[in-house]
Amino acid sequence: MTGPDQAATDDDAAELIAQLRELAGADPGDVRQVVAEVLAALDRAAGGALREHLPEAIRLDAGRGPAASARS
Repeated sequence: MTGPDQAATDDDAAELIAQLRELAGADPGDVRQVVAEVLAALDRAAGGALREHLPEAIRLDAGRGPAASARS
């Protein structure tokens, strides 16, 4: 995709990255917690489908547990 929509998406992504880097400078643990909470919310919105694609450490941080239990 190119054009104004892609530019807006790129700008949004760059802003989010800058905000995460700012947080990481202050406390990487805080960033990890924020990311875990966002991923947990996305997983809930996706009906649990996202957790199977996340590394185990992130699943555990997000309180989503092992992928195997997600399939049960």
